[in-house]
Amino acid sequence: MLTLCSLYAAQPIQPLFENEFSLSRFEAVMFTTVIMLPLGFAPVFYGYILETFSTKRFLRNAVLLLGLLELLFGWSNTYPLLVGIRALQGLLIPAILTSLMSYIGFMAPKDRVQQSMGYYIGATILGGFFGRLFSGAMSDVFGWRPFFIVLGLALIVMYGALSFLSEEIKVDFVKPKLAQVIDVCKNKTFLTIFVLMFFIFFVFQALLNFLPFQLRTFSSDVSYGKVGMMYAGYIVGFIISIRILSIIRFFGNEVKTIGIGLLIYLLGLQLFHMNNYTIMFAGMFVVCAGFFIIHSVASGLISKLAQEKRAISSGLYLSFYYLGGTIGTFAPGVFFEYLGWNSFVILLSLFAGAMFFLLFNLHKSLS
Repeated sequence: MLTLCSLYAAQPIQPLFENEFSLSRFEAVMFTTVIMLPLGFAPVFYGYILETFSTKRFLRNAVLLLGLLELLFGWSNTYPLLVGIRALQGLLIPAILTSLMSYIGFMAPKDRVQQSMGYYIGATILGGFFGRLFSGAMSDVFGWRPFFIVLGLALIVMYGALSFLSEEIKVDFVKPKLAQVIDVCKNKTFLTIFVLMFFIFFVFQALLNFLPFQLRTFSSDVSYGKVGMMYAGYIVGFIISIRILSIIRFFGNEVKTIGIGLLIYLLGLQLFHMNNYTIMFAGMFVVCAGFFIIHSVASGLISKLAQEKRAISSGLYLSFYYLGGTIGTFAPGVFFEYLGWNSFVILLSLFAGAMFFLLFNLHKSLS
């Protein structure tokens, strides 16, 4: 939870950084872009970098460094230093998350691994929400710095708590060869799912990253706490992730379920044309419901189809997913900046609508 707090805490208060440091909007959104970028490359490269480390020692030191960087972030006064700190944190976060997943898989009884991973996913979703909520709420009352100092201290406490991990394991990082990557991408079904998720997360992160600017534009009464609360729809992802098998059974198969999720996603985006906080708040629940249906089904479908190449396929899925999200945090901002919010939402809707074409191709390849 604390690691995901670190990842997303700056997102709702990016307009605050824009004002305080006299930044352009592009410079302000970089607080999220630079910390997400390593997530796109981690599944491909981290296996070669981290295979020689002791998991427990590496995990503890990475958490300690993340905490110290949060403290430094809270005390920094220049934009280049702040963005540089976020970039360094981005290098630590994917390794921490992979180490934690490996520990859960190792320590949980075999009949409880799926349940334990469900709790892990739930913790990441709650961490993403609480990081946004509390950074916004505390910024209204105390300014933006205290939250990051508190978060840094909490991570340092976790560094101490991780000393109680007694089991020493080997982290199962993927170490794909280029020929294997090309071979997986030659599979039209896999490539269709990869591209689908690239654009789905592209649209999702674009909406989440630029929404705070629009909320502060149409109403100065919208506090940063209310901006953080806007992400409450994220929590619906936890419910969907643990009930996804029932949802698939209800709709008949994976492709139909993705199609329903995509339709919900597209309809939810249209609610963001309304410059009304309450309607947008409701819209976030709809968009998140659609997004997490698509993501939960697609990630499971990759694992189901991959068989002997499951690790490489899952790693490539995450790379496409996070690269799409990273590009989405800044690239569509050109539309927002020069053509306005409604044109920005139309652009995102066109990208989401185009995914029905990919879904049709996926249906044909699986038939």
